[in-house]
Amino acid sequence: MADAYTQLHIQFVFAVKFRQALIHAEWEIELHRYVTGIIRNHGHQVLAINGMPDHLHILVGWRPNQSISNLMQEVKGSSSMWINQRKLTTNNFRWQEGYGAFGYSKEHVPRVLAYVQNQKEHHRKQRFLDEYRQLLIEQGISFDEKYIFKDPV
Repeated sequence: MADAYTQLHIQFVFAVKFRQALIHAEWEIELHRYVTGIIRNHGHQVLAINGMPDHLHILVGWRPNQSISNLMQEVKGSSSMWINQRKLTTNNFRWQEGYGAFGYSKEHVPRVLAYVQNQKEHHRKQRFLDEYRQLLIEQGISFDEKYIFKDPV
C-alpha cells in the first residue's frame, strides 16, 4: 500500500511451556538473534528483545502487513524447532500456548525499551506472573485467571 502510513509499537510476551526455566544463558543471545531474524524477515523492526529463562519480551516496530497471531505462530514454532534441532535442552522444548501483545504510543517507547532491556534486574524484584498481570491491568485487558501463564510444575 503506497499511501498507508503507520507507527505501531507492540510488546510481545510469551513463556516456555509449564514456565520451565529452559532458556540457558549459553544460548540465550543466539535465540534472541534467531527470533529477531524471523521478525525482520516479515518486515517488522525489533527494537528490543530480552527475557528470563522461562519467558521472552520483544518490543517491535510493527508493519501492518500480517496478523499478530500469524507472526507469533511463526516465531514460536520456528524457534521451538530451532532449539530442538540443536538439542539445546534435554527435553523437547515448547512455548506455552498464548502470548501477550501490548500496544504503545511513540512517547511510551523509551520507557518500554528500557523495561525490556532490564528484564534481569526487573525480575529480581517482581515475579513473572505478577508482572504479566500488571501488564494486562495497565492495558485495560480483561482476563480469566485460568488462562494466565501457570506457575512452574
